Amino acid sequence: MELEERSKYGEPRKYDPTFKGPIQNRGCTDIVCCILFILAILAYIAVGILAWSQGDPRKVIYPTDSRGQFCGQAGTPLEKKPLLFYFNIMKCASPMVLLEFQCPTTQMCVEKCPEKFMTLVKAYSNKNDFDYYKNFCKDGATNTMGIAEILRSGLCPSMLFPSKPFTRRCFPALGQKGGVITVGNSSHFDDGSGKMRDAKDLVDGVKNATVVIEARQAVMKIFEDYTQSWYWILLGLVIAMLTSLLFIVLLRFLAGIMVWVMIAMVIVVIGYGIFHCYMEYAALKGEAGANVTLQQLGFQTDLSVYLQIRQTWLAFMIILAIVEVIIILLLIFLRKRILIAVALIKEASRAVGHVMCSLFYPLFTFLLLAMVIAYWAVTAVFLSTSNEPVYKIFNETECEHSRETCEPANFTTSPMKARCPDSECLFAFYGGETVYHKYLIGLQFYNVFLFFWCANFVTALGQMTLAGAFASYYWAFVKPDDMPAFPVFSALGRSLRYHTGTLAFGSLILSIVQIIRVLLEYLDHKLKGAQNKFAKFLLCCLKCCFWCLEKFIKFLNRNAYIMVAIYGKNFCTSARDAFFLLMRNMIRVAVLDKVTDFLLFLGKLLIVGLVGIFAFFFFSGRVKAFENTAPHLHYYWVPILTVVVGSYLIAHGFFSVYSMCVDTLFLCFLEDLERNDGSAERPYLMPESLRKILNKKNKTQQAQ
Repeated sequence: MELEERSKYGEPRKYDPTFKGPIQNRGCTDIVCCILFILAILAYIAVGILAWSQGDPRKVIYPTDSRGQFCGQAGTPLEKKPLLFYFNIMKCASPMVLLEFQCPTTQMCVEKCPEKFMTLVKAYSNKNDFDYYKNFCKDGATNTMGIAEILRSGLCPSMLFPSKPFTRRCFPALGQKGGVITVGNSSHFDDGSGKMRDAKDLVDGVKNATVVIEARQAVMKIFEDYTQSWYWILLGLVIAMLTSLLFIVLLRFLAGIMVWVMIAMVIVVIGYGIFHCYMEYAALKGEAGANVTLQQLGFQTDLSVYLQIRQTWLAFMIILAIVEVIIILLLIFLRKRILIAVALIKEASRAVGHVMCSLFYPLFTFLLLAMVIAYWAVTAVFLSTSNEPVYKIFNETECEHSRETCEPANFTTSPMKARCPDSECLFAFYGGETVYHKYLIGLQFYNVFLFFWCANFVTALGQMTLAGAFASYYWAFVKPDDMPAFPVFSALGRSLRYHTGTLAFGSLILSIVQIIRVLLEYLDHKLKGAQNKFAKFLLCCLKCCFWCLEKFIKFLNRNAYIMVAIYGKNFCTSARDAFFLLMRNMIRVAVLDKVTDFLLFLGKLLIVGLVGIFAFFFFSGRVKAFENTAPHLHYYWVPILTVVVGSYLIAHGFFSVYSMCVDTLFLCFLEDLERNDGSAERPYLMPESLRKILNKKNKTQQAQ
């Protein structure tokens, strides 16, 4: 039966006396995919150039008036008018605003928002008041014109009320007194036609005009928190980096002890988390409003509100308790395999010690990924802002030309204006009807797809480079004499010179799956309001299947790159060889490799936990020693979350080297078992500690 299984997954590797590690004499692989990747990159550069020539990021930065001009743009007549003023913000209460994202009222750039109540009728009779009023009128409004003519021509708003600037737009200064909504300390205002209106009539207009106003307020508070705490966040990330580096150095010399200390400390840290959550839960007993459920509370932009209710801390406590139990059970059942994993980590520590520059390779990967992300982001912004201004007809009464496109330059003399006298030609949105604009969505899709392809290529390059460096360590008979002088640079050179096509091929397959997942997420977002249960179920199944497929492809690619780094074969052959090698050793793969991943994950968890606890006590002001030092913030969880996520990314960067080292040594270890038998002619190259655990001995040792 065992022989049948072995033949099913290929023949084991035969002993080759000439094999000394990564093959030096190799040829280029997957040339067609290499050419395709180069052409795709050239096309990507062309898309970027086209986007940069057509796009205008000012459309994102500056608010746009009814003529499509940018408020506050330097070097223009509107440079000193940075704010956007709405003639009649109550028209923004129309449901069409939420569909077209444009208020059907004249909008103009102003130097500052109105500060007092005033109607055109009252201002017209006083020269000083009218001079002030003209700051919010179009050019051409004079006191020689009649009020009716000014309003009919749409030169001035019929009224002004106290407003405040927010996101560079003037919104009514709404307040509340005794439960009554006020504007400028008054609950009523003159609408310009002599009628008194309630201040609450402005609410719907403000709500639609600022459909994301609460989210923006939260974003601005978060931004303020970052400006107040960025240097402390930076210090926290430096501490995380130094802790990770110290951990790696200690692993180099005390791998066995460090692994067990790490396991114990993770259990202790999570245990403390459970204890802290219980203390917070108990402290809130009897507090007013603390027994409100999360469902009753709903979504709040101020996330600190959730920390004032008991159910939040109960949920945290349950989650941490479940994690603690899972970790303890895994440690109990895998205690024997952990010994082998520790030996593998010890050997990985020695390998990293001989290839110390590998620890700094993630910085190179990070730099390349930063370039890819920056190019994608800039291109996306320019593509999204490369549309032309589109003007449409807005009117108050029924009009056959409503929402049709128009030209503001000659609209006053057009037949459409004659048929609809009260209509206006206002800026609506950015669009276009040229060939370029028709295919703009395709260019955006290409930008996203190439982003995935390039990002995956950079990651794959790092994996193959590190695999080549660590494979040269494992197969060196005398370490480090039989290793290249610069293993990382040698492996990087081989990867780029011979295997660019292979890297492009593997990353292309992964990118196709990822882009399909993005499309499925987009469909899911679009179908959220749908009532079709079968469609939702089918979409959920597809998302689950493609998630699993992405994980499998990442696993297969990673092992394929290791085989390419060693043998220099093409992607498909290497993927098959790696897969068959792993299948021939299924039990070891399922347990040993995953146990080492689990132990390395605990290391990352420990670093994140230690730095996170320190950040929590510092930024929350729970420790009196830090009360005067810590910055005063709107949301103290903002820097804490940033430090935690940043610490995980930093720890992941350092431990990714270890993870790649372990995976490479593991594949080499499996090949070593197949190639060699421990005889004097075919001795095992695995370390002595690993041989002892597996009860494998070289004949020279047996003779002694």
